[in-house]
Amino acid sequence: MAQVKIAYIGGGSTRAPGTVASFIRQAANFSGSEIVLQDLNEEQLDLVCRLSRKMAAAQGADLKISATTDRRAALDGCDGVLSSYRPGGFEARAQDERIPLHHGAIGQETQGAGGFFMALRAIHIARGLVEDMQAICPDATLFNYTNPVNIVAQAVADHSAIKVVSLCEGPIVFPQEIAELAGLDPAKVRAVMLGLNHACWSAEAEYDSQPMLPILAQKLEEGIADDWARRWISLAVQMDSLPASYMKYYYFEREMLRELLDKPTTRAEDILRDVPSYWQHYRQQLDAKNPALEPELSRGGIFELEVAVDVMDALFNDKNEIWPTNVVNAGAIQDFPDSRVVEVPCLVNRQGVRPLGGYRVPPPVRGLLSALGEYQQLAADAAWSGSRKEAIAALTSNPLVRTLPLAQTLYDELARAHRQFLPERLW
Repeated sequence: MAQVKIAYIGGGSTRAPGTVASFIRQAANFSGSEIVLQDLNEEQLDLVCRLSRKMAAAQGADLKISATTDRRAALDGCDGVLSSYRPGGFEARAQDERIPLHHGAIGQETQGAGGFFMALRAIHIARGLVEDMQAICPDATLFNYTNPVNIVAQAVADHSAIKVVSLCEGPIVFPQEIAELAGLDPAKVRAVMLGLNHACWSAEAEYDSQPMLPILAQKLEEGIADDWARRWISLAVQMDSLPASYMKYYYFEREMLRELLDKPTTRAEDILRDVPSYWQHYRQQLDAKNPALEPELSRGGIFELEVAVDVMDALFNDKNEIWPTNVVNAGAIQDFPDSRVVEVPCLVNRQGVRPLGGYRVPPPVRGLLSALGEYQQLAADAAWSGSRKEAIAALTSNPLVRTLPLAQTLYDELARAHRQFLPERLW
């Protein structure tokens, strides 16, 4: 098995213990490897490091785990860099969500004006990260978990020689969630999802070796009580393809906006309420003889599914496995330019992460995906080296913004709120 060094940028986050737990669970595939946790919050970083070491020791994992606040030191000698950070924390995300709502628009971590400003902040950090990688570990692969993963990957792929692959569990989880909402067994679903991150659709979908869409149509005809379940399944049946859950913001924009406005708190505000309990749980487990993370008490909770760890395993151990990832299209999906970063099944081995070709997105959704792809490119360019003018133009192209007066208003307020996390050229 591969013996590698991985730098985890953002290794002092609330999600980090769960990600390290995934490495520990697969320790046999990384025997003798080193994981360096890097973060700017020394107190949280120290807690995560000590808890990670104790979990590894309790499970007999042959992993060396260390921590540093020095990013360049963490990158020294790395084979892979796992990027999962959040500039401004959940407080910034709350602004991304709340400010657009004040103007009758949807703001979300990866969608609309909120997603756009998350991209501006994330890419400002990513630019420095890949510059450091180019100087210190130019042959390392960047495994990006930082949202919006597609826009971050687009910026890095366009402007850096560093190998980059962005990752998300969505293409695996979305079909299973639809099955569960329809009262079906998620374990019997087999689907191939592709398109853009958080905007993927199924090219193939089977349930128990039978076409899945007719089964969903029958369930819809029989009646589905839950509003959200009915919307998601009706969209799938109408388009004859399983959609990512985030498509609700586009195909049910008015309904979603009404729900978000009626809710007293945003998603980020809900998470902020729970953050102290996450750290309390981690401190408690640090004192336990055999520490174990409880999903409902830990940020993330997807401990049985951590695609970044699986993709690293397939790459470094030359496993020739197929995983959904976000990479440069290179002709894999005919509906996007070759240079666009797309979400598509990829063959992963020691040669790298290479997209499988021959796919088309469903005809009824090509228009929206094309618009989202063009927005993705404009947002990546503006975040990397653009001006305020170019950034407003990119935001206007977002399908959840669309009008120039709204884009200008949202940009001014969000740029003011996030000024400390943005380069001066974007003020």
